Amino acid sequence: MFLKKFIIFFIRLYQKTPTTLHNRCRYIPTCSEYMILSIEKYGVFVGIKKGLNRIKKCRYPHGGEDWP
Repeated sequence: MFLKKFIIFFIRLYQKTPTTLHNRCRYIPTCSEYMILSIEKYGVFVGIKKGLNRIKKCRYPHGGEDWP
């Protein structure tokens, strides 16, 4: 439970950090939001794995709506 909250805290911190990566997102929800949803749905380890796989796909021709 602590690990889950700890990781989600850092993802939220990343979301609040100004960067140009936030403007180029190809997916709905964004990859960071997808990772949070995956962690909440599947648990920490599977959620992180799903989130990292999503980040790997973040290039042309992938994109669109993709929910965990």
